[in-house]
Amino acid sequence: MKEKVIGIMGGMGPEAGIDLFSRITSQTHAKCDTDHLHVILDSNPKMPSRQDAILRGGESPVPAMIATAQNLVRAGADVIIIGANTAHYFYDEVAAAVEVPFLHIIDEAVKETIRQVPGIQKVGVMATTAAMQARVYEKSCGKFDVEVLCPAPEVQDVMQKAIFDHDFGFKYNGRTKECVAAAVSVAEHLIARGAEALIMGCTEIPLILGERTFAVPVIDPNEIIACAAVKYAKGLE
Repeated sequence: MKEKVIGIMGGMGPEAGIDLFSRITSQTHAKCDTDHLHVILDSNPKMPSRQDAILRGGESPVPAMIATAQNLVRAGADVIIIGANTAHYFYDEVAAAVEVPFLHIIDEAVKETIRQVPGIQKVGVMATTAAMQARVYEKSCGKFDVEVLCPAPEVQDVMQKAIFDHDFGFKYNGRTKECVAAAVSVAEHLIARGAEALIMGCTEIPLILGERTFAVPVIDPNEIIACAAVKYAKGLE
């Protein structure tokens, strides 16, 4: 079988797209350069804010997302990954406008959560405020009768600041002690509320938390979608 070309719709944010590319490379387990997959990254940070569109009725990112996906197809992509959890609120509209299949980072993360924690009833989701208000994880978890535990509003504000705060948030400052501490406090809050596993439901959160472990399994959608993309491209699933 001819290997498929993977397209990454990046730039939301840029570090997350690079992280997905790196993880695909690592998961390929190549013995030489030619064993690696053909991967195309279109990092387009100029797309309208998904946060503004969902929370404040701002400009829709859908036209720019479709244009970026079409760029990937023209460049040769056979399958596309959207490198952002929040942007999956617009997944159906974007995927319907493009002629190649997409892999769904949230569906893949939920399936892996169920595989790692059989019989799970409650999963804690750490994500942007827009993703939580858009209920993007509830849509996927509902297919498997898994309840999503959301942080209390004041704790969700802490999560949002860990990602977006201009003084210490990851998007503007990289990995700071403050953004790590904020993310850890959100994780511990969800565990205290009864979460049987945690999903790092924003592509920046694995970059914030790194290899940190907690009292329950921690699901990394970046790693999971990278593995799924490699298997798909190689015809293994």
